[in-house]
Amino acid sequence: VANEGGKHWTVNEVRALIRIWSDKNIQQQLEGTVRNKRIFEEVAARLQKFGIDRDWKQCRTKYKNLKHEYKSVKSAQDSGSTSKSMKFFHELDAILGHCTMEQASKPDNDESERPPEWTEAKSEKDSVG
Repeated sequence: VANEGGKHWTVNEVRALIRIWSDKNIQQQLEGTVRNKRIFEEVAARLQKFGIDRDWKQCRTKYKNLKHEYKSVKSAQDSGSTSKSMKFFHELDAILGHCTMEQASKPDNDESERPPEWTEAKSEKDSVG
C-alpha cells in the first residue's frame, strides 16, 4: 500500500528528516541494526521539535523509500545514465555515498595508506632545500 504513511511528506518535512538522518550518531545506529524501531522513535521525536508530526513507522517508511530511490538513481548514474534523478540526491549522497564506498574500498583518509609518490615527492623537496 503506497499511501500507508498517511499524508504526503512536504519538502520541508523531508529536509528535516534528512537533517536528522545526517547525524553521525543516527547513521551509526541505523548501519548497525535491522531492528530499528527505537531509532525511528528518536527520529520522530526530533521531528516533533521541528513541529513535524510523524510517527516512527512513517519515518522508517520514508527513510526506506528515500534510500531505495537514491540507490536506483546512483546505480543508473554509475552505469552512465543521466535520465534518472531525484529531489534530494545530493543531500542523500552526502550521507549514503560514504557507506557504499567504505564497503568497496578502504577509506582514503588513512595517513599510512598514501601512495608512495607523495612521500617521494616530499623527500625530494627536502633534499633540494
